[in-house]
Parts: sequence; C-alpha cells; structure tokens
Amino acid sequence: MKNVIIGTAGHIDHGKTTLIKALTGRNTDRWEEEQRRGITIDLGFTYFDLPGGDRAGIIDVPGHEKFINNMVAGVVGMDLVLLVVAADEGIMPQTREHVDILSLLGIEKSIIVLNKCDLVDEEWMELVEEEVKEELEGTFLGKAPVVKVSAATGEGLSALVELIGHMTSDELVQKDIHTIPRLPIDRAFSLSGFGTVITGTLVSGTIRKEDTLEIYPLGKESKIRSIQVHGEDKSECYAGQRVAINLSNIKKREIRRGCVLASPGSMKTADLLDVRLNVLDSSMRVLTNHTRLHFFTGTSEILCRAVLLDQDEIGPGESGLAQLRLEESIAVRRGDKFIVRFYSPMETIGGGVVLEPNPAIKKRFREDVIEELQRKESGSSADVIELHVKSHREAMVTVSELARLTALSAEEVKEDVEELAGQNKVLVFAMRKDTYVWHAEAAAEAERVLCSALSAYEEKYPYRCGMKKAEVQAAYFSKMKPNVFDRMIGMMEENGRIQKADEFLCTAGYEIRRDGTYNRVSGVLLDTFEKSRFDFVRYTEINCKGITREIQDDILNILLQEGKAVKVAEDMYTLKRYMDEAKEVILRKLSEHPVITIAEVRDLFSTSRKSAKPILEYMDSIKVTKKTGGESERVAYR
Repeated sequence: MKNVIIGTAGHIDHGKTTLIKALTGRNTDRWEEEQRRGITIDLGFTYFDLPGGDRAGIIDVPGHEKFINNMVAGVVGMDLVLLVVAADEGIMPQTREHVDILSLLGIEKSIIVLNKCDLVDEEWMELVEEEVKEELEGTFLGKAPVVKVSAATGEGLSALVELIGHMTSDELVQKDIHTIPRLPIDRAFSLSGFGTVITGTLVSGTIRKEDTLEIYPLGKESKIRSIQVHGEDKSECYAGQRVAINLSNIKKREIRRGCVLASPGSMKTADLLDVRLNVLDSSMRVLTNHTRLHFFTGTSEILCRAVLLDQDEIGPGESGLAQLRLEESIAVRRGDKFIVRFYSPMETIGGGVVLEPNPAIKKRFREDVIEELQRKESGSSADVIELHVKSHREAMVTVSELARLTALSAEEVKEDVEELAGQNKVLVFAMRKDTYVWHAEAAAEAERVLCSALSAYEEKYPYRCGMKKAEVQAAYFSKMKPNVFDRMIGMMEENGRIQKADEFLCTAGYEIRRDGTYNRVSGVLLDTFEKSRFDFVRYTEINCKGITREIQDDILNILLQEGKAVKVAEDMYTLKRYMDEAKEVILRKLSEHPVITIAEVRDLFSTSRKSAKPILEYMDSIKVTKKTGGESERVAYR
C-alpha cells in the first residue's frame, strides 16, 4: 500500500474543510475557535482510502490571509494539491496567492475542484470554469483537470476520488527512504500518560521505534517512544507518510513549529543561507539589497535580510542570487524550497531554492562567489560535495562532516566521494574513526609549497638531514590534525616527491653536502673525541676556526645521526665505539659484583670523577644500569 499526501488550497470559505469531511467523514477543524468562526486557522489532517487500496492522507490548509504561514507549512511533502474554488464566487485574491505559493514550492500535480456546484446554474458554471482556466493559464495549474462537485450534496465526489486514484497510482515521484530521516514539525502537544507528541510529514528517510533522533535547531536528542500513522500504531514510518511521534526527554514547551527531527549530527544549524531568489511576476514590489522579509520553509517562519549578491535589485518576474541572513537559526538542506513575504504589509513577493545551507558570509558582486553558487545550483550532489571539499583545503574534511554540511546520509556522501576519487578530483584518507577527503588541487598546491620550502631549507642548511616534521606542520599545515598530516606525508613519500629520515623531511634525492667544510669540521670533532678518549672535552671548548657555530652544530648532529658519535651528557660527546667499549667493561664488572660506584668507574677508565659520573648516567639512559640506594651507586638494570 502506497501512502499519498494530498493538500487543499483556496480562498477562505470556499469549502475546503467541508469537502474533506465529505471525502473522509471526519472534520479537520480541531479547535473550538475554528469551529465557532467557521474558518481553518491551523493545519487539520485526516485520511481516506482510494479505490486501488492506497491510503490518501489529506491536509486541510488555512485559506485566510492571516494564516498563510500555516498554509506554507502544510505544503511540506505534498504529492497532489486540490485547488478548491467556490462556483458561486470564482477566483479570489487568496486563491491567486495560494497558486503562487504552490508554484514557488514546486508542487506539480494538482486538480482544480469547482465546489458548491449546487448553488449555481449550468450557464454560470460554464462562465466560472472558463474564468478559472483563463486565470490559471501559464501557471503549473494551466493544464490541471477540472472536477465539479458539491461537498454539501455529494455530487461529483466519486469522480473526484477516481481521478485522485488515477493521478497517484503510478505517476508520483518515489520518496527517498534510504537517506537521513527528516521530519519538519508542524504541531506539538502533550497527552496525559504519554508526554510530548509531535506531528508532521516525513519528507525523507525512515524512523523506527526506539531510534534516538535530534531536534534541530535545539540540539537536543530524544528517543522515539511510539509512532502512529493514520491513527494506527507502527514500528516504523517512511518518507511520504503523515506521522505522529511520541518523544521522550523533551517538554512540549521546548518545541516550536519549524523544528526538525533528524538523525543526530546529520545536519548543521545555520543563520545564513545561500539561495536562488525569484520574485513573482504578479508582485508589485522591487526587492532591494538588505530588504527585511518573512522567510518560510518547511514549517519554519523566520525574519531575515536579503543580501543581493549579483545585482542591485530584483524586480517582478526577475531572479537573482542572494544570501539570506536569518534572525534565528534553522536546519535545512540544499534543494529545499522557500517562500518570502514582504515585512509589512505582509504579502507574498517570491520564493526560491536553498543552494547552500551552511555558507560563510559572502561579499557582493564577487565573480568567484557567483560562479560557485551557479555550480551548486546546476550541479549534482557530487559537485556540491566537491565544492565543500575544496573549501576545506587547509585541514581536509571528513565524510561525517560532509554529511552534516549537506544533510545527506553518510552512505550517500561515500558514494559521491568514491565517484570524485574515481575522477581523480579528490584524495581519500581512511582513518580509524573517520575518512578524510582532500581536493586534488589542494594536494597539488600543498606538494608544491612543501617541496619549495624544503628546497629553500636545504639550500640554507646544507649540513642538516632536512627540516623537522613537526616544524613543517607548524609552519605550513597547522590546521591539519597530526595523524592526518602523517598520512599526507606518507602519500607524498610514496609518490617519490619527498623522503623522510626519522623525523626529518627533505626533497627526493637530497643528500647532505659532503664538501671541504664538512670534511674539515667532522675531522676536527672526531679527532678531538678520539684523543680525549674517556677524559671528555666540553663541546663548547672545541673551536673549528673560520666556521660558524651553527654549521659546526649541524655537522655534529650528522655524526650523531650516523652513529659515529654519541652524546654522553650535556656539552659532552665522544665516539660511539668508546661508549660501546665502556658498556662491555661495566657489564663485566657487574657480573663480578652486583654494585658499581662512580669511583670504580673512574678507576676502570683512568679518568676523572667529572667524566666518570656522565659515563654512568649514560649507562642509565641506555638501560645498562640503574640507581640503587646511594647517589653514586648503580646496579645492573635487569
């Protein structure tokens, strides 16, 4: 059984609620005020079964101008709209505004219902039908079928139901039940013994009992206690269904119309939106920069300012790119439709589509900004993801973050990322907790910058193994996480662009300069260490005439890295083979006696106490010895 959502539209008192009662046997005016005044103020909802076995949920949308925000909320998730026109009055101002709103929100399937046919004669009916067709020519309702009914007498209702069944049998766009669940909330109330209940039309995904979902923009998680679809308890509900959901851990007063129920962490709230903004042909207003507007999308109504990005003004029938700066946060998705109404007096002037739900502040008349938005408008979800990846060139972006930015599921993002990787547009780094994505252009630029920096470093310091990896990250990739930076370096090393020696990075093929300066300094140092043996000379007392201390230090470090020399203590160095010899002597001594002292070391190596103590401390550092009771005593490490 397929679930179909039908909405009504039309001027106040043209019989929408009466028509629904005639179709379903139920009154959708829930509130006492609605029934007393005879007008629909808030959304009403009921359902009926079609001849083919499908179930049609039907939303009674307010027709009065003051309740237009509820009308917009009701359009969310509609598959078909019944435009109700009273035969004794014909097209009225509110009818025209409803048609404009439905068109802007992307409604395609509709039926024109001429109601109250019992109140007029045949000749008048023909005139009204002709007038309606002329009035709606050029709109999405221009070719909509017309059905004449009387909700009061039942005339024509069977033909209307048959037509609804035909138009919804196999022509509807299939709702996506495999993406993130998203439910714009249009009503919240409390039931004794149950707690908070919300209602709305599930526009995407699937919700299951016991799921934990997040309420945006509140940022509060809530567990699904129970689900009802058309008054029946269900274990799950799907996109396209009108649902009532019992939530735990949240009070009715915390929820407002405009909140969205979705997977935790699947969306990001924002108070900026990049949009394509269209002004109605029928509007009498010219939209100028920073105009204050009422913004409607899903079940939200928020005040905003429209910053026009590509022109100074947008007149009737015109379109432009804009950034809406909202006065409250909202959670939407790329592709969501919206309506804007003038601030005062309240009148619908246009609408459009969200191009970027999580943008940065943009400057006007920037070619790169306009080009980016045009690409987002015309491109696929993979194109949009590529733009997001490109905007995170310094730090990379994770698949989960891309999912939040685009309000797509992680699986949908992964498919798009794989597609982009197959086209060599992005690089993918699968980590333990998440997958990072980097744009190929950013990677190429990073490689160029790094190789250039390393080349300059090598020219300046020819007696060093290269630049320290930590120094490279701090200088050029500070926004990148260390583990991600390591993966990037590994990739460049595999590509043969750089090489790594311990914690040093250098260009591919780089070798330390072994010239006359290197030979002279290394010769002086090694010769000094050789002659001093275990009577260590302080390094700062060694002077290689005509050579800067910086170069001398660099060449000493090479000797240390190559294992020709070792650091015994601060400012004390010697040949590695001397300390290997000392290690063997001390181990033999410890095999004969469990404790060795500084005085014994002094005697063993015919040196001074000043050198004997560093020898033992060095042995501590390489885990040959360890301290025992006295400061001057050592025992074997094991």
